[in-house]
Amino acid sequence: MNILNIFKEFQDNAKAVTYLESKRWPNQVICPYCNSDKTCSHQEKTKKRWQCWSCYKSFSVTVCTIFHHSHIPLNKWFMLIALMLSAKKGISAYQASRDLGMRRVTVWSMMHRIRKAMATDQAELLKGIVEMDECYVGGKPRKKMMIMNHLSADAGLRRKRLLARLNEREKLRLNELASQC
Repeated sequence: MNILNIFKEFQDNAKAVTYLESKRWPNQVICPYCNSDKTCSHQEKTKKRWQCWSCYKSFSVTVCTIFHHSHIPLNKWFMLIALMLSAKKGISAYQASRDLGMRRVTVWSMMHRIRKAMATDQAELLKGIVEMDECYVGGKPRKKMMIMNHLSADAGLRRKRLLARLNEREKLRLNELASQC
């Protein structure tokens, strides 16, 4: 979906809540606290909430998500996610705040929640034969910059960044190599 489609699709918060409910609970509403399916819905002043009959807790569709404990409407969240995903080189909080008509600090906080949700911590260890390659990126500072910053000649070596890559070798490739010998 592009930004224009998201703007048309979710013009108000109620449509965004309905969409999130359909994605989170495609078949049946399940309590996020006790995983019970014995729930009923009730309407509060401004929000639709659910009540669990097993643990007697009240919850909304945003519980246990990045949208939880946020006063920002879901359609603004969806617009920010679309802006972040469509920006080729990323988007600053200043630019996003101008686009959404919100405070920069609020947008910055929302962007950090989105980035944290996008990060994956489930990195697996590499198995078998692992190939590693490294290189140093950067170069010697220019003469003018060395003079301006009072740097020595070996400062370029200290300013280089190490870039390393690990790759797990495929087992098929090893079997083919063994059969050729």
